[in-house]
Amino acid sequence: MQLTPRPYQQAIYESIMKNGNTLVVLPTGLGKTLIALMLIVDKMKEGRCLFLTPTKPLAKQHYDSIIKTLELEENQVALVNGEIKKEIRKELYDRNIIISTPQTIKNDFKKGILEPKFALVIVDECHRAIGNYAYTEVADKAFENKALIVGLTASPGGDKARIKEVLDALHIGNIEIRTHSDPDVAPYVQKSDITWVPVMLSDHFKAIKAELDSMTGRYAQKLSALGFPPPLKHKGRFMQMRARILNIESSIKYQALVQYSILLHLLHMTELLETQGVYPLREYIAKLKEKDSKSAGILLREEGLGRIEQMIKKEEDHPKLEILVRELKKIKEQRVIVFVQYRSQISRIEEVLNHNGIRAKRFVGKKDGVTRKIQEETIAQFRAGEFEVLVASSIGEEGLDIPAVDTVIFYEPVPSEIRSIQRRGRAARLKEGKVMVLLTRGTRDEFYHHASMNREKKMKSIIGTMQKQKEDKTAKKKTEDNKDEEKKEKEEKKDKRQGQLKMTDF
Repeated sequence: MQLTPRPYQQAIYESIMKNGNTLVVLPTGLGKTLIALMLIVDKMKEGRCLFLTPTKPLAKQHYDSIIKTLELEENQVALVNGEIKKEIRKELYDRNIIISTPQTIKNDFKKGILEPKFALVIVDECHRAIGNYAYTEVADKAFENKALIVGLTASPGGDKARIKEVLDALHIGNIEIRTHSDPDVAPYVQKSDITWVPVMLSDHFKAIKAELDSMTGRYAQKLSALGFPPPLKHKGRFMQMRARILNIESSIKYQALVQYSILLHLLHMTELLETQGVYPLREYIAKLKEKDSKSAGILLREEGLGRIEQMIKKEEDHPKLEILVRELKKIKEQRVIVFVQYRSQISRIEEVLNHNGIRAKRFVGKKDGVTRKIQEETIAQFRAGEFEVLVASSIGEEGLDIPAVDTVIFYEPVPSEIRSIQRRGRAARLKEGKVMVLLTRGTRDEFYHHASMNREKKMKSIIGTMQKQKEDKTAKKKTEDNKDEEKKEKEEKKDKRQGQLKMTDF
């Protein structure tokens, strides 16, 4: 290996080898992958190693890293995906190390192309191992065949039940957690300054919002009258309300569902306006006109929506975009990632930045018709400095190896603590970095910001408790081992004394 592990990496590696299936929680940029490589070097002597990642670009990145760092021949490592012909995949599976997304492996287990026998299975971004995600089925098969399973993540989640679900899904009993403040990690942590940039809606946007708020208020009253007061300021609880309505045995069920659907449309339209601007709102209303549903029909007949359609004809970007351009012009000779929640806004931001002399390129997923090859080329161009700003959807949150990034900009806050941590982790990997969050006052941006911060605090508290429990358990075992050792020494001394006394009888 070309790299020498840091003390905490060595300690985590030794814990895994001693204690078996392990969850490794380590902040982004502090070398989870190196721990995986150390394990591969050791376990590939016993059998094949499987490295699972959630995305194809990340799989390619790990493939390159493993060959280079471990100085292996290409015929020892296989990068596998569903686009490769079945016959070729079967041949590739004979190699020492297999790198793939979990869906391909899951499918090939079912088809009998791949035997689920591995010495080691690495599960990258393992917080995804919940529900029906393919990680869970692959882990089940690997566990049945006695593989060592290691999950890697920077953010397991802010809910104890979710973390337990990940542990159970991956059959994990050992946990190795490090935070930025741990003494063995702190010397290697790069500073990351976070700046919150306040944004005010224009009078025009406020007028559109007033129309949306008026309609939202009326339909909220109608749903409340049916016995379902909607929690408009809490997206998660509002989304859960649909299941409650579906479960009632009453003639009002259908009526309540219609009102709920109308409110769902209105709340999404308001979020688009508040956080993105009129262009995504135009697209949404156009899609609404294509829907054949009662809720869409009622909403499209609303006079308020007619007035909104007239108002959004005015060409005006969200005030965030002007501030984004201003802030990026201040940044000289730096590479920046701008994370954007809505794909419909990404192209607009790319267009405006380039128009203002800021070399930018979008980075999105397959849903937008972008192939893996294009994704890889975009990352390579960004790393080579062919443009300065990568405008990315959520696909850019996990695992991208772009150490030269100086600044990460959130075009809007995200309520998920996992995604927020992943985004921030793109900066300050090998040097000090900056994080900037554009926050529109008096809008859902503020709600999402507070939700994310609260969930992150909760996650740290849960992780801290888990870490303390692990330390207490280790200390207790050490004490018990010491007691056993002392007891053994006493018994040996006693036996020795008794032996000496017997000798004096002669």
